[in-house]
Order: sequence, then C-alpha cells, then structure tokens
Amino acid sequence: MSPTLRKSLIALGAVVLVGGGGFAYLSHGNVSHLPIEQMEGRKPKLVDPEPESFPTVGLVKSVGWAANEAPTAAQGLSVTRFATGLQHPRTLISLPNGDVLVAETGAPKDNGPGGITGFFQNIFMGFVGAGDPSPNRIVLLRDSKGTGVADQRFVLREGLSSPSGMAYGDGKLYIANHDAVLSFDFQPGATSLTAAPKKLMDLPPAGNHWMRNLVLSPDGKHLYVAIGSASNIGERGPKAEEGRAAIYEIDTASGHARRYAMGLRNANGMAWNPSTQELWTVVNERDQLGPDLVPDYLTNVPVGTHYGWPWFYWGKNEDNRVYQNTPEFQMPEFLIDYVRKPEYALGPHVAALGLAFVKGGQKMGGHYANGAFIARHGSWNRKPAAGYDVVFVRFDANGNPQGLPEKVLTGFLTGKGETHGRPTWLNFAQDGALLVSDDTAGIIWRVVAPGAAPAAEIKPVVVKHLPPQKDLNGDPEIQYRLKFKDDQKVREN
Repeated sequence: MSPTLRKSLIALGAVVLVGGGGFAYLSHGNVSHLPIEQMEGRKPKLVDPEPESFPTVGLVKSVGWAANEAPTAAQGLSVTRFATGLQHPRTLISLPNGDVLVAETGAPKDNGPGGITGFFQNIFMGFVGAGDPSPNRIVLLRDSKGTGVADQRFVLREGLSSPSGMAYGDGKLYIANHDAVLSFDFQPGATSLTAAPKKLMDLPPAGNHWMRNLVLSPDGKHLYVAIGSASNIGERGPKAEEGRAAIYEIDTASGHARRYAMGLRNANGMAWNPSTQELWTVVNERDQLGPDLVPDYLTNVPVGTHYGWPWFYWGKNEDNRVYQNTPEFQMPEFLIDYVRKPEYALGPHVAALGLAFVKGGQKMGGHYANGAFIARHGSWNRKPAAGYDVVFVRFDANGNPQGLPEKVLTGFLTGKGETHGRPTWLNFAQDGALLVSDDTAGIIWRVVAPGAAPAAEIKPVVVKHLPPQKDLNGDPEIQYRLKFKDDQKVREN
C-alpha cells in the first residue's frame, strides 16, 4: 500500500469516526423529564447538577415561515408582519419620530473557540441559522402610512463590526460594536448616518457571547453596556474574562466608565422598571449541568452587586467545576457573603434575550397592563427544546415579578425537530404595538390587542424612608437586644 493511499484511508477513517461519534452523541443526549414550569418563577426547583463533559445537543433547524404562516398570539392579541426580507435582524429600537432601527448582525469572524470544539460549534450554529457572515449594518424602517407595515427601508449605516446595542437620546445615537461603544450625532428623521463616530469605550472583543447591549438612563446622563463572558464557566482562564460578565456604566458627558455590576454570565436585554426606577436585565446562565440547570433569569441590578458567575449560581449554589478545571480562576474574597440571588427564573437554557417593560401607552390590552415582555430565543443544548417564544411576566404594584411566565407568542416550533424562526428582541413601536425581531426568519413581527386603549402610565412607587438613628451612644448590638426584649414583652402582654 502506498504512503499516499495509507494517509488517505487514515484521514477517511478519522472523518467517519468523528462523524459517527457525533451522530451517536446527537442521538441520545441528556433528556429532561420535568415540566419546565417547575424551573420558573420566584422559587424555581433546583435539581441536583449532572455535569457533562460534552454538552447535550438538541439542535432545532430553522426552516422559515411560508407566506400564509405566522406565530400564534395569545387570546386577545393579533400578530402581523411589520417588515420582512431582513438579513439576520437581532436588536431594534424605536425613535421618537416612529422610525425603527434594526441591527442586521451576527458573530464576528473567527469568533469562539478553536480546535475540535470550534469545529463542531460552527456546524451547530450553521444548522440553527446563525452561521452566515455578519451583515454589519443598521437598517431604518418607516411606516409612513400608519398601517402597521414598514413601507420604507433605508440602510442607515454600513461597515460596522457585529453591532448589537443601540440607544438614542438628546441628539446622540449610541451603537455598540462587539469591541467598542460609539456615539454619533443624529437627529430622528434622517435616513443615513454619516457623522464620524466618537468612541466612548473600548470593549473586550468577541468571545462566546459577542453581543454588547445598551440602555440609557431615563435622564440620559448614563449609558449602560452589558458584556457577556468569553466562555461557559471561565475555562479559558481569568485573562480571557477580564472586563467581562459585567454591566458597565458610562457617563455620557465625560465618557468616564465604571463597572456597575458583576457575575452576570451573559446579560442581554436591559430596561428600567417603571415602578422602582431600577435597572433590570435578563441573563443567560451556564451550560453542561444537565437539562434542568441552571435557569436563565430576570433580575434587578443594584449598583455594586455580584451574581456569582462562574463560582456560584442562583445565589449560593456552588459550581465546583471552576476549581476542578481552572484552579487559577480565583474567587473574590468573601464572595459567598455577598453574592446576590436573582429575582425570577425564566427556565434553563431558554436563552432569554429581549426585554421590554410596559410603562404606559402600550396597546396590549388590560391583561398586560403591568409587567415585562421577554423574548426567549430558544435552546440549542436541551432535550426537549425550551424557549422559542415570547412570554409576559406580571408585576405587582410595588414592582415585583409574580407567578409564572405567560405565553404571548408561540408556534415557532413545528413539533418535527424544526422551528420557523427564533424570537430575539423586543421594543414597543410609537403606536403602542410590540415589535419582535425573528432573526433566522428575517422578519419583524407586530403584536397588538386590536381596539385596546393605551395602557395607563406606571407611576413610581413612593415609600417612606426609615428615620435616621439619632442616639449613637453605646453598643448598637446591646441596644438592639434590649429593644427586642421590650417588643417581646409587648407581644406577651
């Protein structure tokens, strides 16, 4: 046998072995037998971890929508096409004049891990409709006739670098590429963005989680940027995670930036809770602990808080894999004493992305008068598949989430191992309708309650502050114990 033939047979055998092994692995995986509702809400069920050397793969192929097809809207709502024929639309925002900006975007070139892991990751992403090169542009959509359909389309800006985050305020349009936050002079009504950008902040580039999402503070003085981790649980080492898994706050006047919150593996949609005036976000949690861990979540983000990644999840539940795989990734001292538990679970592996609060003026009907809409992009590593929908989380009068997520837009999954599309981002149009980007189908959906009156404004909750302690003499602990005894005597009498 010639050396050339021998090498060819060895190469062919390797391909067959890898392909056969991959097929065998895809055929079984780690299957959940629990209703996903058990892992949702304020008190989700946390099962025992089932560490996986290789992730379970539950790929759902994107097949698009036929001309007469659409998602299924919840009772009282209708869904129509606001725009079609877009190239991988991810994030979107509405401008004060009613124009809608959409980022046609994807992962940067040569993103993610190399080697055999990167090889299979590229195959997986292509299968689910996320493997094409990034279009790298912002498109402007205009409903000039007020019919609920974008009849005009303009390319606002090309030549960006995997843009995702967008925010507008006071004559400035902010765009986050995967590696920098840019500020442009811009006035609504313009159909092109020709001004030279000002760089506000360099960002850690690419990584497993390349989207960099933005939100402005209500007064426009601060801009917040979410930066996801470069890996699952820090397996690339601490240097690769510098500046990541965090939300930063940028002073829009001076450009000064500070780290606002940490330990958020992959924060995405951010929005302001109208009742509490707090920043809230949705976060994609870690993989390879089984199909029922760890729940993605919705939570408030107080300044200085740490949500535990990669050492802890859902409060003080420890992930021992970090020490076993990357012992040099040292946990901050005393982290267990101050790590924060998220407010609300959205289910494991659902890939929560878009977030939009009802604030007033939205036309979704009385059933959706107070709460948040969330786009669950859908799992790639869970059996059965989870997400692939838009849900509503109800909030009480004090700005706290209640109950379980309610399905608002479903029907993306076909039931045959395929999906028509993947709901990605949310934003309210000027007319009160909810806009939903469907990235693999290239569609922006419009959801509204026909004939509904605009929702009432959600007003901030005003509470009394605790009175200041005037007498600071003596030991506070002794004073507390004495007060406790006094209170106990009152109760007994």
